[in-house]
Amino acid sequence: MDIAIKILIYATPILLAVSLHEAAHGWIAHLLGDPTAKRLGRLTANPLKHIDPVGTILVPIIMVVVLGFPFGWAKPVPVDVRNFVHPQKDMALVALAGPVSNFLMAIFWTLVLFASTRLLPYGTLLLVMKAMAEVGVVINLILMVLNLLPVPPLDGGRIVTGILPYNLAVYFVRLEMIGMWVVIFLLASGILGKILMPMVQMIQNNLYAIFGLG
Repeated sequence: MDIAIKILIYATPILLAVSLHEAAHGWIAHLLGDPTAKRLGRLTANPLKHIDPVGTILVPIIMVVVLGFPFGWAKPVPVDVRNFVHPQKDMALVALAGPVSNFLMAIFWTLVLFASTRLLPYGTLLLVMKAMAEVGVVINLILMVLNLLPVPPLDGGRIVTGILPYNLAVYFVRLEMIGMWVVIFLLASGILGKILMPMVQMIQNNLYAIFGLG
């Protein structure tokens, strides 16, 4: 397959996944009273507003070459908790918005896969759309499951911070200093893949079953 088509197949769902993930954080923060993301123009699906040169471009390319699947991140949407009425709870809702957006996008790409296989004749367009949709499903489920891990600074860690009693949350949030290093270690050692992929595969199989996809 032509390298340009391969880039299109991977880049389109990856850029949408990370961009809408961050935009979702900003939208919920805006609804809860924090205009920071809106002022910075981050309430958009435009990837140019969210791209991090290392996390959105370099790291995913390396991951595909080395491990065979993409992994990356976008520029975090800034959130000022001082604008929230209930800072601890509201920040948890903002954090939850990212994984929820990825789940909705996984459903969207499943619908694209379903429609492609039913409506398009066999040929290059069908093969490209199927491959893109399959990448879209997998990458969004990976991002969803990964970000729900209860490790700060991942979204799951922020959700835990939001539901813990305040005195415990203060101590838990301090783990952000080492949390990302823990994630990097688990990723490099292969342990993270063994944790994530069974859950990703289970959710993917259920989505495909709902739409009658083999």
